[in-house]
Order: sequence, then C-alpha cells, then structure tokens
Amino acid sequence: MENTLIPHYDVIIIGSGSIGAPTALCLAEAGYKVLVVDGAPSVGQGSNKRAIGGVRATHSDPAKIRLCLRSIEIFRTWQEVYGDDIEWVTGGYTFVAYREQEQNTLKTLLAKQKALGLNIDWYDRGDLLKIVPGLNKADLLGGTYSPEDGNCSPLLALHAYYAHACRAEAVFQYNEPVTGLVVQSGKIKGVKTSRGEYAADVVINAAGAWARQIGQMAGLDLPVNPDCHEAGITESVAPFLGPMIVDIRPGPGSANFYFYQHKTGQIIFCITPNPPIWGFDVDETSVFLPQVARRMIEVMPMLSNIRVRRTWRGLYPMTPDGTPIVGWSSEVSGLLNAVGMCGQGFMLGPGMGELLTRMVARSTTPGDEEVLAVLSPNRVFKGQEALK
Repeated sequence: MENTLIPHYDVIIIGSGSIGAPTALCLAEAGYKVLVVDGAPSVGQGSNKRAIGGVRATHSDPAKIRLCLRSIEIFRTWQEVYGDDIEWVTGGYTFVAYREQEQNTLKTLLAKQKALGLNIDWYDRGDLLKIVPGLNKADLLGGTYSPEDGNCSPLLALHAYYAHACRAEAVFQYNEPVTGLVVQSGKIKGVKTSRGEYAADVVINAAGAWARQIGQMAGLDLPVNPDCHEAGITESVAPFLGPMIVDIRPGPGSANFYFYQHKTGQIIFCITPNPPIWGFDVDETSVFLPQVARRMIEVMPMLSNIRVRRTWRGLYPMTPDGTPIVGWSSEVSGLLNAVGMCGQGFMLGPGMGELLTRMVARSTTPGDEEVLAVLSPNRVFKGQEALK
C-alpha cells in the first residue's frame, strides 16, 4: 500500500445508499477527501429506491429517536438550505390502537419519547378521529399522534445528497463492486474493487443488505440479514389523509402494516411479513396485495375503491434486536461499520451522516456517546425494538 500510484483518500465509503450518500456529503463538507464505491450503476440503486419515504422520530429506541429528530430537521429545511425540492411534507405519524395490548404499549412509551424531545401525545377515540376522520370507528380505542414526523421522496432526496456531495468534491465510482478489504497488522489500509485498489485511513461499511459480506472480507461476522418486504402505490386521489397510519397489531402473515398519502396524491403502503422472509429476493408476489388490502380496508374502509398501480419488493437489513449496528470495529482499526438499519436507513441517513462524520473527526459529543452505546457492535443482542 506504499505504492504512490495507488490513489489515497481520507475516507472510503462502501455503498452510496441511504447512509453512504449523506455521509459522503457531510465528510466532504468537513474537508475530507472522500471516495464512494458501489457495484450499482448510480446512487441509491439498492434498497433506497424501494423505500416508501416515511420519516419518523416515533421510535422506542432512544438512539433512533435522537438520530431521526435530527434527520427530520435536515429534511424539513433542505429546500431552504440547499434549494432542492425533495417533496417534504410534515404530515405526522399516527399509531392506532384497536386493542388494549397496543394501547398499553403506545401509552407506556410516551414518557420515554417525550423525555427525548419527541412531540407526541395519546388521543382518545373521539380526538383521534378529528385528526384522521377516515379511521374505522368500530373498536377504535385511540392512538398516538406525532405531528412533526413526515415524508419525502427517497429518490429526490438521495439524488440531492449525491449532487451536493459531488459539488463538495466527493468522488463516486459506480459499477465497481468491492472485492476485498486491505488489512495490514490489524489496521484498514484500503479496498480492492473490480477495477483496482484504493488506499484510505478510514473505510466505512455502509453496504446495506450486503454489509455482512463486506464485513467478512475483514474477518468480521456482522449479524445483518436481509428480510424481504413488499410495498405498493395507488392512483392519485384528492388529498384526504394527513399522517402516516401505522397498525402494530399482528395479523395472518404480517407483524404490522402502514400507509400514507404522498404529496402527489397516491397512497403508498407496506407490510412487515411474519415470519420474516430472509434472502435477497426482490421479485413481487401475488400474496402481498390481497393480504395488505384486507388490513388497510379494515382500518380505513374508504380505501376500498382506490385502484392500485403497482407493487414492488425491497430488502430490510435486519439485526437480531431490530436496532442498527454503528461503531468502530474492535478487530480492525479504522474500519467503521454503519449497518443493519432495519429498513429505516432513509429516515436515519441524514442524522447518521453527521454522526459518522463526528466519529471520523474524533469529535463526538456526550449525546453521541449515549447513542453509540445503544448501537454498539459489541452489545449483547437481546429483546426487540417495540416500534421497529
């Protein structure tokens, strides 16, 4: 690696998706020489382009709450700061409760959520129906509403990150899969790709569903496995729905589901399969639409006459406890893992990009250290994030 013909960068990021692109911009703006390598043909061609665009700080995990509060601020002010319309809408999120079990879960989480700065409250049936008039009234107990959550376009947002990162002189190289990591005496020295070799002081693994394979190149076994989730979109209709609706009740073949009305009028929806569907299959199925349609119409009967335009499938890089893995490798110095976003990489990305930049700069705050303790690669994986 002492060969001066090998290009040297301060930081190499593996993956130009929901985490890699924001991190590239933050690092480049901080003055670092950054290279992003990706086997795909352009930015966000992995899981990002399959995301539905929801951005919430309404979590049970304190690390996710803090990171997403910052992400919301970045997305909300993006057009003002950078000039790009990323179709941001502050529509809020509503978690509905039709059983005492979900009611108790949501109410129990409120104290923690509020203590961490989340603007959220519980609304009984009558008050919740004023916020979302179309909800099925039968058996509705109420729900939580967090008005500052929202949604925007994953494609527009990530392309904006890419464009501004390029202006800040970050280098992106596509159609160039990583074939190996260069490690000498326990320290990262660079990466090997299908086209050559690059030296770096720091390498960030932001490879999404493929993060485990990248870790294995350095002898690590990161517990990240992709879970196949399907989503869909309807025709455009007149605006009638403000917040994203989330129903955490389990149902046949599903753990929960959620939907919202996009700024352009379409209803976008997704379901969490139960049991999980492990693997890399992104082909849509004939099972998904009838399954999710029944659940959506049960919660909001007025949806029954809206026509679905298409469905698709994406990958959620899951960890054993539903919480991301973020931190320096204890085995390989200079290797920073930002993996296992559990399908929430898009909403975590802006806040995560800033955090990773502070980690590279060795300027983390006490608040950062509290977040990183939760996300530590060396933690004991137990329990489940309640609102994953």
